[in-house]
Amino acid sequence: MTTLTLGPSPARRSLLARRIRWFVAATITYNVVEAVVALAAGTRASSSALIGFGLDSVIEVASAAAVAWQFAGRDPEAREQTALRVIAFSFFGLAAFVTVDAVRSLVGGGSTEHSTVGLVLAAVSLAVMPLLSYGQRRTGRELGSRSAVADSKQTLLCTYLSAVLLVGLALNSLLGWSWADPVAALVIAAVAVREGREAWRGDSCCSPASALHPAAVPEEPACACGPGCADACCASGR
Repeated sequence: MTTLTLGPSPARRSLLARRIRWFVAATITYNVVEAVVALAAGTRASSSALIGFGLDSVIEVASAAAVAWQFAGRDPEAREQTALRVIAFSFFGLAAFVTVDAVRSLVGGGSTEHSTVGLVLAAVSLAVMPLLSYGQRRTGRELGSRSAVADSKQTLLCTYLSAVLLVGLALNSLLGWSWADPVAALVIAAVAVREGREAWRGDSCCSPASALHPAAVPEEPACACGPGCADACCASGR
């Protein structure tokens, strides 16, 4: 009788796990560079949207670091709530700062200057992030790692933020619509609040950093989340 083998072979799984760790490391590295450039350009141009975009990149890196710390311990579940709270408060802090700065700009407390660096950064991120997201999502699906698929969706979210930033900066630069930049910043702040709420509830527990930890890759397709995870990535392999 013929025996059917479900899923990739052990050798293939090992290759896919290494590939996922590469995608995660590449995403984190890019976010670090993105944050430095965005914050510097945003400060120089007094751009609320650029500063918010840069801070969001910092939070993405901090989130991965928090979960990496979680999985570095002998009992990751014991550290899970602390990691999620750190992530949530970080997002809430980002939203508060960006909102105050954007409102100040809208009521006439400051004007945004043209930023060539910001436009280029947004355009590059709009091109790079979808590629990283697609590659990790495809690899994660083949491996059966829903945490990797979840992280790919988070990377895709950065693509949407890049588009919002690009539109806001372009409208300000080309048409002189100074209100476009703070409005774009408020969109980024709203996204930060949503991500913070998901982290607080535990919906973001399908974490990217688990892919960096070899032991976190399951032998069978299974959710790598902790208790109470309600993320859609845990409900299906989409």
